[in-house]
Amino acid sequence: MSKRLSMMGIALLVIAIIYSACAGPAPAPAATEAPAQAAAPATTEASAATTTEAAAAAPAAQAGSRLDTVKERGKLICGVNNQLPGFGELKADGSFSGFDVDFCKAVAAAILGDANAVEYKQANSNDRFTLVKTGEIDVLFRNSTWTTTRDSAEVGMEFMPVNFYDGQGMMVRADSGITSIEDMDGATICVQSGTTTELNLADYFRARGLDFEPVVFDDNDKTLAAYDEGRCDGFTTDKSGLVASLTKTKDPAANMILADTMSKEPLAGAVAQGDPVWADVVRWAVFGLIQAEESGVTSANVQEMLASEDPTIKRLLGVEGELGAKLGLPNDYMVKVLEQVGNYGEIWDRNLGPNTPFKLPRGLNDQWTNGGLLYSPPFR
Repeated sequence: MSKRLSMMGIALLVIAIIYSACAGPAPAPAATEAPAQAAAPATTEASAATTTEAAAAAPAAQAGSRLDTVKERGKLICGVNNQLPGFGELKADGSFSGFDVDFCKAVAAAILGDANAVEYKQANSNDRFTLVKTGEIDVLFRNSTWTTTRDSAEVGMEFMPVNFYDGQGMMVRADSGITSIEDMDGATICVQSGTTTELNLADYFRARGLDFEPVVFDDNDKTLAAYDEGRCDGFTTDKSGLVASLTKTKDPAANMILADTMSKEPLAGAVAQGDPVWADVVRWAVFGLIQAEESGVTSANVQEMLASEDPTIKRLLGVEGELGAKLGLPNDYMVKVLEQVGNYGEIWDRNLGPNTPFKLPRGLNDQWTNGGLLYSPPFR
């Protein structure tokens, strides 16, 4: 036993000597640590540079964005209303016009340089979000209220900046004796299905202990027609919609809109969730319209404004910086938008302003500098 252990010890010693000879001398600790410490910053900086470059290139590099689809197709498919004068209306000649329709034109001008490169698709209150999710339309501009549920994964909308701040109201006949909603206990009310209007109506009356009977239809024209025929005591929708619908009644002077405001209705465009490149393009086209009005850039003076020394205007119009390129657009994309569509204020005046049948005051939809809620993040 002792002899065997002794022989094993000798063998292990021989192996150790051979290994040491083959491996060579062990490096000094200082020599190992110094190069490693010196190399670390260079590796970190290289990684950071790569990450920064990748982030900067992300919008252009993302494959499969709807932006690429629209560019390749050569036209924008936009979901709109076809029954709401002033906002979205199908004319006798087959063309669409209105406040929301002009936002479709602005997006088309930003991407394709042509405000007329739009195919309009009727989107009613029941199918509008399905059309977005299934990709049948690229973007929705159709007096749609931004809510938690609609913005969630369940419905799957990504809402754009609010382009119209509204609130729900009530239309009644002028000789009804009704002066406020408190006078409508037990009333029959015409309301459109698939809308926040229908839900708000129930909430508002319930909170005040008032009874009512809803008379429900699936589009605005049918709802308004039922009211106009005397089948309901009241007709409810957003106040902007009431003003527009009033012009379609048999005798506008025989009706009135109550002062009561029943809800908050922030109306905005929407795209499908999951495509940040596309969402950014639509978002900054809308913000560009708002910023242009604040900065005093119009369809009439946009060419002169290219020589402006104002840094914000320079960046907005693409004279300075590359904000457009970061979105996957030409740097002067807002020049095309403003030349062909005008700024937010021009869109308002053309469709809803003092020279239209609606004569809507700007109110909350004025610039923040004038006490309204319109406010664009910086073009920087």
